[in-house]
Amino acid sequence: MVTQKDMPALVLPRGLLALIDSVAAEGGQALLVGGAVRDALLGLPLKDYDIEIYGIPEERLPALLDRHGKVDAVGQAFTVLKLSGLDGLDGALDVSLPRRDSKVGPGHRGIAVNGDPELPVEEAARRRDFTINAMLYDPAERRILDPFHGRRDLKDRVLRAVDPATFTEDPLRALRAVQFAARFDLRVEPRTAELCAVMPLHELPAERVFTEMEKLILRAARPSVGLRLLSNWGLLSVVAPELIPLAETPQDPFWHPEGDVFTHTLLCMDQAAGLHADLDRPRALSLMLATLCHDLGKPSTTACEGGRIRSLNHEEAGVSPTESLLDRWNVHTLSGYDVRSQILGLVANHLKPMQFFNDRERITDGAFRRLARKCELELLGRVARADCLGRVGRFDAAAMDWFLDKARRLDVSRHPPEPLLRGRDVLEMGIPSGPAVGRLLRAVYERQLDGDVASVEDARAEARRILASPSSGKER
Repeated sequence: MVTQKDMPALVLPRGLLALIDSVAAEGGQALLVGGAVRDALLGLPLKDYDIEIYGIPEERLPALLDRHGKVDAVGQAFTVLKLSGLDGLDGALDVSLPRRDSKVGPGHRGIAVNGDPELPVEEAARRRDFTINAMLYDPAERRILDPFHGRRDLKDRVLRAVDPATFTEDPLRALRAVQFAARFDLRVEPRTAELCAVMPLHELPAERVFTEMEKLILRAARPSVGLRLLSNWGLLSVVAPELIPLAETPQDPFWHPEGDVFTHTLLCMDQAAGLHADLDRPRALSLMLATLCHDLGKPSTTACEGGRIRSLNHEEAGVSPTESLLDRWNVHTLSGYDVRSQILGLVANHLKPMQFFNDRERITDGAFRRLARKCELELLGRVARADCLGRVGRFDAAAMDWFLDKARRLDVSRHPPEPLLRGRDVLEMGIPSGPAVGRLLRAVYERQLDGDVASVEDARAEARRILASPSSGKER
């Protein structure tokens, strides 16, 4: 085994250090494993800590952990315990025993796990997916244990399977390869790539697929790297078949010198990756997925007319295939935010910022306010910017700057205006509950969107005017 001591001591949370000391006092050894070691070598901030404990029998482990925090046995089937409440550590710590894995059925869940606290480090590390994730850090000795030369592969920017003989037992590893290659700018070793290409991804549940895809599109500076791998390995047919026709769909070379729609989409994804750092997770996800799906309507609408390639009405045509992909990945709400509806609104309106800019002498403030009811204009402007810049050559995104500046000045970049007139106001005017209330509220709100109603007093006055009009009695 390769042991390296030229790594500086990691700064670990106080609660974690106390746990490590307790394990040592009981005659065991606690090693930091997996992504934390990899990220430390890459100079990235450490967020997730996984600890593997050697020399402590499984039956004694919960009591030991209980002295340091709250123990959750949710992962006990995989000999993993969640420990929360450690001093200086947000969230839960994964604590596991060294284990042997064996394939007993299909899919990610079809793996039998047997914990063995006396298992040699090298054997325990052999079950891990890639060499860069098979390194361990010994806090007591301040050394890295590297049985499969992960540090060398990390330096050489190579993603390599630890054990080709068992690598394909977990089909999720193909998707992990995709997101790791994109996130850390890695070249997938040829034999590992061959193994990924034959993975039975259809065995995976939708939530497992989407978990890895979310890491790809939110954590990678160039998501295109992973998406291109999925295409090259023939895995899009399972993961996202809606993307496949894009590669066969041409675009007008004047507007899209980069070529087909798939190439354009990949360039757009890389542009969008630089536009979500200030957004919360639901909105960042909406931005990235809308960018991924924004041109799904082009395959069904693209035609050559008068010597030019055009894709008329591809915005609206893209809604149905977008719904299909969101169904496939089971994308709905996140933290109370309607990610699904937002994505569909963004796809259906992604050309509007440029259209508004081109017609800016006639576009009213009301048009912005009405568009804000369909999707968040802050996100729409960013999707349009990624669409504009996701091409080969020099293209000016000033239209999107104008669009976002206007939306922000109108205070509709995140939400449409709240209605000034409420149902209770209408009822106080003597209008009984029923359809007439809704009609009146909608009529006043339309005037508000036009800018003719700017206060509650204005709204009530407009309601009284509508009620007094000759046509009002007929409507009621």
